[in-house]
Amino acid sequence: MTFDEAFRNFRDKLQLPGMQPPDLRVPIERLRQQFFRMDYSGEPDAPELAEIRLLTIPGPDGPLKARLYVPLGAGIPPGPGILFFHGGGFVLGDLESHDMICRRLAEGSRCRVLAIDYRLAPETCFPCAHEDALTAWMWMSLHGPTIGIDPKRVAIAGDSAGGNLAAYVCQEMNRKKGPKPAFQLLLYPLLQFADIRSKKMPPQESGFFISVGLFEFFRGHYMPDPATHMDPRISPLFAPAEELKGLPPAHIIVCGWDPLHDEGLAYAAKLRAMGISVSEKEYPSMVHGFLNLTHLSATARSAARDAGIITGKYLGAI
Repeated sequence: MTFDEAFRNFRDKLQLPGMQPPDLRVPIERLRQQFFRMDYSGEPDAPELAEIRLLTIPGPDGPLKARLYVPLGAGIPPGPGILFFHGGGFVLGDLESHDMICRRLAEGSRCRVLAIDYRLAPETCFPCAHEDALTAWMWMSLHGPTIGIDPKRVAIAGDSAGGNLAAYVCQEMNRKKGPKPAFQLLLYPLLQFADIRSKKMPPQESGFFISVGLFEFFRGHYMPDPATHMDPRISPLFAPAEELKGLPPAHIIVCGWDPLHDEGLAYAAKLRAMGISVSEKEYPSMVHGFLNLTHLSATARSAARDAGIITGKYLGAI
């Protein structure tokens, strides 16, 4: 079975709201249970780590669950680390859905990875996920050594909506003149929530985990107030130029079959215009969310590891 055939079978089986018109009558909890729940036992190169540990950190409205990944090559603590936020449109996703991405980032980078289980919509709305992300970053800046991470050598990372949170934290530290991450790893990031219906969506981009209907589904749950759609916290692509000056170096991954492709490249261009070191990697044949498909695709497996290697080299772990 080819990757395309396997992916279509997977898509049809899962029936997420981006693959057909979203049915808001379907319970959110059911969608969450279906979201990227994969069996990774068939991955012959699944990385072996030194430690995987569940923990909690203080959040703005109670404890936040987190998971620490320690690779075999992490070295003597405190060392470099990655703070990771999962994707899922601020409605779906958790520590389990993005477990393999974190494993492969840790193995590739030789850095400890701390994944955060932030609050989701519709139980909590904007800016709760962003508040959780900022709180997690500030906790890491103060208490990183307690989990073996040097706060001065931390990359902030995320995929899709998680990439939005990572970009937001970097910009917010610019605005507040707070401690900045050393690096930002943005995996097919969602960088604006203002322009949805007019997004250019050719056939190869629509229907694969992302669609106009799915954007509306996510935005309607997380941002029910239209007045917030241009808020720079949720749309970092539109932040004023002065808020981009001095941001951390970045590596941005984009996919060919993804409506977020152009805004990822646009953000890279804006950062580069402000003198920030930026590298990009495009996967022309890959779909949005492909790093969650490591059980189907060798390209996804190598891409996750390669993103870790790039991050680890920048942080001095490799």
